[in-house]
Amino acid sequence: MELYPLKVFLTVASERSFSRAGEKLLRTQPAISLAVQRLEAELGEKLLDRTGREMILTDAGKIVLDYCRRFENLERDLDNALAELRDMASGRLAIGANESTSLYLLQHIVNYRRLYPKVKIQVRRSLSSKIPTQLIDGDLELGVISFDPEDERLHTSIIYTDHLAFVVSPQHRFSARKSVSITELGMETFIAHNVISPYREVVIRAFQRNKVQLNMDVEMPTVETIRKMVQRNEGVAFLPKMCVEQEVDQQMLAEVVVEELKVERHIRLAFPARRALSHAAQAFLEVVQAQKAGA
Repeated sequence: MELYPLKVFLTVASERSFSRAGEKLLRTQPAISLAVQRLEAELGEKLLDRTGREMILTDAGKIVLDYCRRFENLERDLDNALAELRDMASGRLAIGANESTSLYLLQHIVNYRRLYPKVKIQVRRSLSSKIPTQLIDGDLELGVISFDPEDERLHTSIIYTDHLAFVVSPQHRFSARKSVSITELGMETFIAHNVISPYREVVIRAFQRNKVQLNMDVEMPTVETIRKMVQRNEGVAFLPKMCVEQEVDQQMLAEVVVEELKVERHIRLAFPARRALSHAAQAFLEVVQAQKAGA
């Protein structure tokens, strides 16, 4: 099968128009229509429903569109690989991370840029739960996650160990305490992250196990907003230590140990196990490993 008809179909499906696809590909509308018809004939499936006013993808069309996007990613990988052959320091690097783990990347990116200033780095914010699929599909080269995906198609390496920190305002009644029991937290208002994560479930189970009420009356969309709410003494929170380290050091927040809830977070660098890394990704991996060894 030729790749050109797939590119045509991808453009038609994305633009939802034969004419706009023709303009984008510098082809006439009849040529675009003919390419899609030939693709349908070759596959033996109807890909587009043109009976109504709107162009609608059939079930077969949705499947083909998904593979077209994968081919497009492979084509981009090919372009990057050829560019790297011409110049070992060039290329692009796409890394997936959620809000908290992206903070961990900052120093590594600084070090990497000093060594490879020509490489274009894109850190894409994504839900941790989606990063493994994005790596397998080729949308990302590297991903930073805080859990083991337990997928043989991915290789992961622990690059940092963090922990969940129970933080309160300096004005809070617990701020001068080194530790508290979980039984003392039943009357507290917890500012929670509205993104479901394995660590949120660990906290919930710990409260259930100790028969303590967990009052998650406020949920916020970002770590930053949770941090500010706690600083204003509007509630307390469990947050990754890496996200509050500076505030704790500057005494804008106080970290208090919860005796029954000591949870480590292993930050992992993940990448496909069955696909060779680009030179740019391999170099980034080496920078991270070197910094880990020197820590």
